[in-house]
Amino acid sequence: MTREFRIGDRVIDDDSDAYIVAEIGGNHGGSLDVALQMIRTAAQCGADAVKFQKRDLNYWSQRDPRWNEPYNSEHSFGRTYGEHRAALEFDAYAYKRLQEAADICGVDFFATAFDVPSLQFLVELGVPAIKLASASIVNMPLIEACNLWGGTVIASTGGASLDEVRRAHYRMAHQPVALLQCTAEYPCPAAHLQLRVIEGLRQLFPSTVIGLSDHQAGIAMSPVAYALGARIFEKHFTLNRTSKGSDHAFSLEPEGMRKLVRDLRRTRDALGDGQKRRLEGEVPALVKMGRLDLAREKVTA
Repeated sequence: MTREFRIGDRVIDDDSDAYIVAEIGGNHGGSLDVALQMIRTAAQCGADAVKFQKRDLNYWSQRDPRWNEPYNSEHSFGRTYGEHRAALEFDAYAYKRLQEAADICGVDFFATAFDVPSLQFLVELGVPAIKLASASIVNMPLIEACNLWGGTVIASTGGASLDEVRRAHYRMAHQPVALLQCTAEYPCPAAHLQLRVIEGLRQLFPSTVIGLSDHQAGIAMSPVAYALGARIFEKHFTLNRTSKGSDHAFSLEPEGMRKLVRDLRRTRDALGDGQKRRLEGEVPALVKMGRLDLAREKVTA
């Protein structure tokens, strides 16, 4: 059975390089100029995609009991939680600017849809994929709306049981879907990453590409996840980890993103094709160590 996933012109499968998503989220602090700079910088670092987060403020103001409560935090952008969320939300004009910037930079542009109106907004914008956050793995109205749409979906699985993942996957079985192993801790200790779940998900869903949404403050575990079969990697991205906002502390700065891209590209090369054989580059050292048969081969060649 073929395991393949497409985002725009990019084909992701077991033999492909990692597909690396720079999760900008709300790390722009509500500034369109900062967000545009983050797209350009992520592209320069080698990321394949940039991702934002979309919430319909009217939808959440009627459903979230925290909306009008005071939001007393050093990372708050408003007096109440609703004001905080509104300060970080971009309008249609801003999203069009962001989309155009990503296109110019040669990276894919999409966003997490936290509700059905946001899904409709992003579909109308023409994004190549929709991301579902971990909390949405049990949001059946949103999942059903994705199913009716029929487009490409990447779903995180943080905090979910295996039955919940199965149920969501079944509901979206007739559209392109990728699943990301995720632990909903911010930041996430290495001991809680549960990377072997990647192998389990690959076995359970043999035609589905599996990835990793990694909230760890580092890059060392991503090559391990690639070796276990992950092919899509989502990593929070920032220009400065000391900036105001709750996600900056575990996000990668530009140098970290460059190194993540470098290491994941090297990992694919380092794994090789699994065939044990003598490599041409080994011959000089083997001859020096006394492999006379190779020395004669070399002389007569």
